Amino acid sequence: MNERRKSLAGRGSDRSGPAGCGDAVELRRKAEREILCRRREGFCRFARAFAALSLRPFFDLEVEGTHHVPGEGPFLLLAKHQRWEDIPLLGLSTPKALYYVAKVELFSHPVGSWVLRSLGGVPLNRQRPLESRRYLKRLVGFLQSGEGVVVFPEGTYYPQCMGPGLSGMVRLVLGRLEVPIVPAGFEYTPTGRRTRVAVRFGPPLQPPFPAIDSLMQEIMHRIALLSGLDAPPAPHP
Repeated sequence: MNERRKSLAGRGSDRSGPAGCGDAVELRRKAEREILCRRREGFCRFARAFAALSLRPFFDLEVEGTHHVPGEGPFLLLAKHQRWEDIPLLGLSTPKALYYVAKVELFSHPVGSWVLRSLGGVPLNRQRPLESRRYLKRLVGFLQSGEGVVVFPEGTYYPQCMGPGLSGMVRLVLGRLEVPIVPAGFEYTPTGRRTRVAVRFGPPLQPPFPAIDSLMQEIMHRIALLSGLDAPPAPHP
C-alpha cells in the first residue's frame, strides 16, 4: 500500500516549471490524446453559411484560380497567413471542404476543440512535433483517401509581408506521400468601411519534387506573388 501511495504521489508531482505551466502542458497533451475524427459535413455547411453571413458586411471577396484546386484526389494547399479571417475566407473560396493543420493550443478548450475538429482541424504541437506522430498518421490517411489539407507554412500571422517558410510539416507529409501542392495567396485592400480581399490559387506543383529547401523557396515565391507582396528571390533552376 505504501509503495502504491508513493507511486501515485510521484505521478501527481511529475510537472516541471512554475505553477500554471504544468496545467498548460497537460491541456496540450490531453488535446493530443483525443481521437482525431473526420469533419462533420453538416456542421461544415452550417459554418460556411454562417461565415458568409457574418463576413459579408466587412469584406468584398474576390476569388481567382479555383480551377487550380483539384476537384478529386489528394493535395496540400499552402496558403499565406495575413490574419485570422484567412481561414473562414479560404473556406468560402474553395469548392470543397478541407482539413486544416492548426496549433494544438487551440484545441485545449473542450467546446473549441469540438468545433475545430468538426470543421476539419488537425492539431499540431510545433514545439514537440514528434508528439503529433499519430495525428500525422491520420492526416496522411485523409490524403490517401483523396482529401485536401491546408498548411500555413509561415506558422503564424505575417500581415503585409512574407514570413519564413517552415518546411517541417511539408517535409513530414512528403516523406510518406507525394501529392500535388497548391499555393494560395491573400491580398487585403481597405476600401473605406469595407475591405476587399482577393483569394488567389496558383497552378499546383507536381511530384517528383526537388530537395525540400528548393521546394519551399519556390512555394514561398509563388505565395508572395499571389498575395501581391514582394517576392523573395526565385530559386535557381
